[in-house]
Amino acid sequence: MLPMAESDSTFGRGASGGQIWSEALAFARHAEAIGLDSIWPCDHFLSEAPGGPVEGILEGWTVLSALAAVTDRVELGQMVMCVSYREPGLLAKMASTAQAVSGGRVVLGVGAGWYDREYQAFGYPIDHRVDRFEEALQIIVPLVRGDSVSFDGRYYTTRDAALLPPPAPSIPVLVAAKGSRMLRLTARYADAWNTAWFGTPTDELMRRVGDLDSALQAEGRDPHSLRRTVGMTVRDPDQTTEEDPNTFGGSVDELAGTIDAYEKIGFDDIIAGVEPMTERSLDRLGQAMELRRR
Repeated sequence: MLPMAESDSTFGRGASGGQIWSEALAFARHAEAIGLDSIWPCDHFLSEAPGGPVEGILEGWTVLSALAAVTDRVELGQMVMCVSYREPGLLAKMASTAQAVSGGRVVLGVGAGWYDREYQAFGYPIDHRVDRFEEALQIIVPLVRGDSVSFDGRYYTTRDAALLPPPAPSIPVLVAAKGSRMLRLTARYADAWNTAWFGTPTDELMRRVGDLDSALQAEGRDPHSLRRTVGMTVRDPDQTTEEDPNTFGGSVDELAGTIDAYEKIGFDDIIAGVEPMTERSLDRLGQAMELRRR
């Protein structure tokens, strides 16, 4: 059966810090209670809807670590961590600590970053993002698998770095990627792949799947050894927003059928970004999963 994951690209957004956290906590607890499999906060310092004002948002790893302490079953991942914002050794150490807090439920989702306004506001370098990402992977991946790392690159350096205590179990690494170079890095280093955001499967999605398969072949890797996840934007049908071909707004029955379609393509997980972020929206996901189990 296709596992059902839960997420939102704006998870942890709101007016004040306390309000954001209380809403995020209630949302996560409800997702776990109704049987969804995972929770995926995002990693941003600014939250800005197209054409709208900047809104408050909490730091992603702090939220994930807090959720690790107050949930019992769900997998916890980031959708995804920007490696530019934290030194790779520090990021691996943070993931290892969250792994200990959660009892082994963490997935380390990472990407090269993209939001220039955020970079500029907080003083992060925008140049050579994929180059920096490639170096970071060469440090992060062996560290979260329990190895020591000495690395001397253009952007990062380590000397016999190790995570002590080592993560137990080792932490799977998910890479969000769609370009050819990022897909090659996914095939070379990652345990899981994400592509996003979609409503129903599209020709663009199938092109990305084909590009991933080509990258796996070029790296000599078994295509079945990589977990495949897809980000799906799921909107309540009665929500009034502009039509978007990359957003699903159908019935619960249609949602169950769309999840089946993703499974037939070969995806292992749906990471669903729900609009609006309410318990009712989560319940629709739960109902769709119940339909698929019958």
